Amino acid sequence: MFYTQYLYLWYRELKGSFIMAQRVFVVDKNEQPLMPCHPARARMLLKKGRAEIVKHDPFTIMILDREGGEMQNVQVKIDPGSKTTGIAIVADFERGPRCIWAAELKHRGQQVHLAMLKRSQLRHGRRSRKTRYRPPRFKNRRRRKGQLPPSLQNPVNNILTWVERLSRLAPVTHLAMELAKFDTQKMRYPEISGIEYQQGTLQGYNVREYLLIKENHQCAYCGIKGVPLEVEHIIPKGRQGGSHRVDNLTIACGPCNCKKGNRTAAEFGYPHIQAQAQRPLRDAVVINTTRWSLYEQLQATGLPLEVGTGARTKYNRTCQGYPKTHWLDAVCVGESGADVFVHPNMKPLLIQATGRGSRQMCRVDKYGFPRTEAKRFKRVHGFQTGDRIKAVVPTGKKAGTYIGRVTVRTSGYFNIKTAHETAQGISYRYCRLLQRSDGYTYQYEKGNWRSPTTSGNDFRAEC
Repeated sequence: MFYTQYLYLWYRELKGSFIMAQRVFVVDKNEQPLMPCHPARARMLLKKGRAEIVKHDPFTIMILDREGGEMQNVQVKIDPGSKTTGIAIVADFERGPRCIWAAELKHRGQQVHLAMLKRSQLRHGRRSRKTRYRPPRFKNRRRRKGQLPPSLQNPVNNILTWVERLSRLAPVTHLAMELAKFDTQKMRYPEISGIEYQQGTLQGYNVREYLLIKENHQCAYCGIKGVPLEVEHIIPKGRQGGSHRVDNLTIACGPCNCKKGNRTAAEFGYPHIQAQAQRPLRDAVVINTTRWSLYEQLQATGLPLEVGTGARTKYNRTCQGYPKTHWLDAVCVGESGADVFVHPNMKPLLIQATGRGSRQMCRVDKYGFPRTEAKRFKRVHGFQTGDRIKAVVPTGKKAGTYIGRVTVRTSGYFNIKTAHETAQGISYRYCRLLQRSDGYTYQYEKGNWRSPTTSGNDFRAEC
């Protein structure tokens, strides 16, 4: 493997992982998963030449003289979230269940939504200029049963991808997930009950009439009466948190609506109007929409699947005195999460979904016209944007060693983003590949998740 020439670098990384209390993934010579081992044992195997490094994130070694071995029960536990999902691997040892690896996976559903919204706007503008009589194409397309929008499918795909990856790196025998359901009506109006629960906010009204009565037939911003009024978004639909929900709508006159533009009510100078809008329930709606799709696809893996409620997760976490984090919620999912040991020095791997590049052939201006040429090559001199590399520059102003993610240039002079800086203009001749780009970036959480004196009430704010 090409990693063997960088053993000294990875020795330093392994010493750091000893502090983090994360186990090292191990595969045998046939690339079959073995039980994850302690970092000290991994260092010993590497030093004796019995193993070589095959992957950096997550850190994985291959034992060259071993085939198969004794296994324990290993469970991958998942706490799904609309923005961030907690993942934990819990192994059953003689002393009891223990968390041996943890991660927090950050999704890019909002970026997907904004990208598709931008594409839709460009196509709408082009259609109105050139083919105004042709109906939109999306109205002629069929959706398969259970199909989710791309922005909601993204978290599901990310979770399934990592379940599959972890199954190749560890002998996974069970799965567990939190199958939560959020009552958005109760979340918005905690005191609602009886027939009011069934009727909802707009019983007996349409949206415009409801807003006119609510604002007393006057503009919510300038207060003018007797002029045509328009339905207006307090938080624009193109901004994060914007939606067609009635709590995000108000009535405004035409001049105020045009002057406000794409700003929120607070940015427009009316923070009290935005404060009146209830907090958005987008995250709860995302979980309600995707939970059964994720459940069915996890069941399709053939592994036994345990499910638990959010109340059970919180009860397990509170009883064990763990703070509120996504990965600790994953540890405490279900009945098996009632008594799981977590090392005080455990630091989860923070995984950020970045995608695998863009299929857009060229960049366009604000009117939708091309402004750049099509990309000719995705790889330059064997490197691709997002690859993890090591560059050793022997002389010159930029002499030194750089380890990080690369941004390629057709000129052959790359930018390398390290943990502390971004080095620009590094020649490809000094670069060595460490790990190919896989659509994710990685880093470890800084600081301990709790000190020995942390109490059960010292919770981190929920996201």
